[in-house]
Amino acid sequence: MKKAFIGGRLRRLREERGLTQSALASALDLSPSYLNQIEKNQRPLTVPVLLRINAVFGVDVQLFSEDDEARLLSELREILSDPQLGESVSGAEIRDLVANMPGIARSLATLHRRLRTESDRAEALVAHLGLRAEDGPAAPPAPFEAVRDFFYAHHNYFDRLDAAAEGLFAEARLTIGETAEGLSGHLERRHGVRVVIAEDGPLRNWDGASRTLTLLRRLSPSQRAFQMATQLALIALDEPIDALARTAAAGRDETHRLARIGLANYVAGALLMPYRPFLAAAERLGYDIERLSECFGVGFEAVCHRLSSLQRPDARGVPFFLVRVDRAGNISKRQSATDFHFSRAGGTCPLWNVYAAFAQPGRVLVQIARMPDGRAYLWVARTVEHGRPGYGAPAKTFAVGLGCDLRHAERLVYAKGLDLTDPAAATPIGAGCKICEREACVQRAFPFVGRPLAVDESRSVHAPYAAS
Repeated sequence: MKKAFIGGRLRRLREERGLTQSALASALDLSPSYLNQIEKNQRPLTVPVLLRINAVFGVDVQLFSEDDEARLLSELREILSDPQLGESVSGAEIRDLVANMPGIARSLATLHRRLRTESDRAEALVAHLGLRAEDGPAAPPAPFEAVRDFFYAHHNYFDRLDAAAEGLFAEARLTIGETAEGLSGHLERRHGVRVVIAEDGPLRNWDGASRTLTLLRRLSPSQRAFQMATQLALIALDEPIDALARTAAAGRDETHRLARIGLANYVAGALLMPYRPFLAAAERLGYDIERLSECFGVGFEAVCHRLSSLQRPDARGVPFFLVRVDRAGNISKRQSATDFHFSRAGGTCPLWNVYAAFAQPGRVLVQIARMPDGRAYLWVARTVEHGRPGYGAPAKTFAVGLGCDLRHAERLVYAKGLDLTDPAAATPIGAGCKICEREACVQRAFPFVGRPLAVDESRSVHAPYAAS
């Protein structure tokens, strides 16, 4: 553990428990002056003190993790770089705000997300109706954005659902890597559901009246198992799924329905790859995605999804973040178990290996990447193809990226042969040109919105903006 100056969080914990400094110092067997220095960030929070806090109050040590601070810091840096705010905010000021007043920092981030979403929806509605901009009404977040933010806020882990999935695996007497037949039998025996295979039509169709689940023949065994597991989740875990979905929906029916599907899919992944066996296999195999895919009989993308959710408090895996993009740069999935911040300001970085994957389909690419704030990550990327619709029809091709903080890289097989200590080995990337401070980047497409464009006629610094 590095020296962590996070007195603001300790002060907030003390105030939430209604304790004075003297009372907390006594409970932690510290002198009041020493505790006062910790709260004022004059001394770091040490491991022994952290363990005492955990023993006395039973709080999760992740409360004091630097990962959440870095995640919030990155988001606020993007928010406060907006030139429309009219005032420049330094990085030091943002760091102080996050470290000393994290509650206010999180509230600012939440307010900005709501404002951004409502502004986007209002502009779209105004354009559609042909109204003036000032006539556009505020709108709630788009359903898919609301659900995505909900998963992001939960660090892509739902303990109750994950534990329930392990129970369903045992109840159905499934075998790891060969779950399709077992799920079909369990659905029929336990829930009276008949699984039917069709030659054409939708990939999956559920008829509640006849309790028939129809699956398309061209689905692979693992895809059929996933669809059956999703239906089992909607039947057997309807109550906990619905309760979580209503929290995400905030009263909106469409968001509620989408959240139910997302949570059922989460359970399906947890059912096909039960937490403890999957984590044990991942650690044993060095988080080798392709070998895990072979062991559990699922696809590359499914394994990446599961790896990004291994955050059980008493058995944590490597905290990964996952992204799925298409050739045009559209991000259709982004999930984070930790601190990586995905930009919403438009675009991502073309130097990121997730885009290079399209040039080498089917091959696993590895990259050490460094963000402008100095944090370094190990990224693994590969293309995946969805569906085989027949001759002449376009296939759906995506690139899936799975990343983790560089400090976890030694646990991954993908770090073999890499010099993790050499700063020059890292590719400098950013979250998107408009919020990236690397002015000399050869791939820059737009100026950084946080500072004015300074044109130097004697040099070709801004060639990326000109016609070539």
